[in-house]
Amino acid sequence: MVLSVLGASVAAFVVSSVWYALFGKVWARLSAAGAGARPTPWRMGAEFGRTLVLVAVFAALAAAVGVTGVPGALGLALLAWAGFPVVILAGSVLHERVPVGLAALHAGDWLVKIAVVAVVLGIAR
Repeated sequence: MVLSVLGASVAAFVVSSVWYALFGKVWARLSAAGAGARPTPWRMGAEFGRTLVLVAVFAALAAAVGVTGVPGALGLALLAWAGFPVVILAGSVLHERVPVGLAALHAGDWLVKIAVVAVVLGIAR
């Protein structure tokens, strides 16, 4: 299980990095934080740590509810995505005036990332 969590963490980290490399110009246009953002080693380490926590929690949740296989893991991923990052990002749009496009950009990253985690962990279970 430890190896699958590490593997899913690496896969999710890479996919998320590619996401923001592809949509970096959009991010820069929508957010001052994205403008000129260059990943530093400590930020990359911190981001990998965040991803590791995400994967460990997802694996624990999947085990707790008895999810096995890729289809079940993808279903759980979709529920988790809709119930957590989408709701949080919608709150940032409603209450903090975050542009809808920026929230959608981040929501897309979360969807792809959690789907990759679900597939890797689903194969392992």
